Amino acid sequence: MSTEYKTFRTKTGYCQITDEQIILSRDSVRGEMAKVTVGNSIPRILIIYSIISIALIAASVLGFIKGDYFPATLTLILPIYLIFGIVKSWNNSATPIINRKSIQNVKFIKANKGITRAYFEVFFENEKGKIKKRLILLPGVLESSQEEIDEAVSTMREEGFLITE
Repeated sequence: MSTEYKTFRTKTGYCQITDEQIILSRDSVRGEMAKVTVGNSIPRILIIYSIISIALIAASVLGFIKGDYFPATLTLILPIYLIFGIVKSWNNSATPIINRKSIQNVKFIKANKGITRAYFEVFFENEKGKIKKRLILLPGVLESSQEEIDEAVSTMREEGFLITE
């Protein structure tokens, strides 16, 4: 077994691919902030989003009761968006280590310039036997070049994770 690994930069640190695992480290300022706010647990951030959604829905209901329909309607848009995000993120994981043998599928999602960043979706089976999704966000266009993103895609392809895009 080789001790070599391949590395590429991510939004919050680095992704190292070994013979047995994908290891995600948080080595940047963003990574340190993510450790404090989210840790390795998605439920914590989903609870925060739920609390914010409940507060905004309550504010919207109060606005409708007072007859302020336009502001109340605008206030209702954000919690709807947050609830959609909560439902979409329910099976996400923030685990920093994914065993290669548990990986089911990896997809590369291209960036929409100026709107979203490129990322990998890694579908894997966790220790409880549930299929989870781990996002590996790549650096944004302001922080890196297209070459770095191409290098990350090439690394994932070389390691046998990406078969098609």
